[in-house]
This record gives sequence, C-alpha cells and structure tokens, in this order.
Amino acid sequence: MENCLFCKIIAGDIPSNKVYETEDVLAFRDIAPQAPVHILVIPKAHIASVGEINAENAAAAAKCLEAVAVIAKQEGLDSGFRVISNCGEDAGQTVHHLHFHILAGTKLSEKMV
Repeated sequence: MENCLFCKIIAGDIPSNKVYETEDVLAFRDIAPQAPVHILVIPKAHIASVGEINAENAAAAAKCLEAVAVIAKQEGLDSGFRVISNCGEDAGQTVHHLHFHILAGTKLSEKMV
C-alpha cells in the first residue's frame, strides 16, 4: 500500500527499532510505548486488520502469532505479556495494517485490554 506507514517501515523508507524479522514478519519497538515493553508485530504482506483475515492470507497472521511467542522468549517475558490487535476506528486502530501489540514489563491493569 502506497500510503501505509507500516508498509513504508517494511520497505525501509522509515526507520524502526527492529527486534525480529523474517521473510514474512517484522517486529519493532513502538515509538509511543504504553508499557515498558511495547513491540509491534506485523506481517510484511499488507492486510488492513484482523477483520480482513481470510483463507488466502491467514498464514501471514499465523506467522505473526508464531513470532509473538519467539519474541516473548527473546525478550525474557517470563512474567507474562499481553497481545492486542485493534480492529477499526472505534477500537483505536490508527494504522490500517494488521499488527499485534506485545505489552509487558510491568503488572498490566485488568482494565487495559
């Protein structure tokens, strides 16, 4: 997608603090962290949101979730972590490229879901 922020990060047009990368997935630290550890995990294929996952692109989403597990181990998140994906404007999605937030590093509020 031409104007997609995350597609520009994937292309290397915008720098990021990468923590993980494969042929299909990129993960980087959020520039406005909501927790001590706040990492975004995105597929390199453009999918707008969880609401756009289908039989043709489900493998890309699954690879992101596999990456979450690897990153959690890599980051030493043994005490726990939260994974969130906002879907649509009302849910707070500001970048319309599927992404998963990994939040950790402190005891997270039960109200923060």
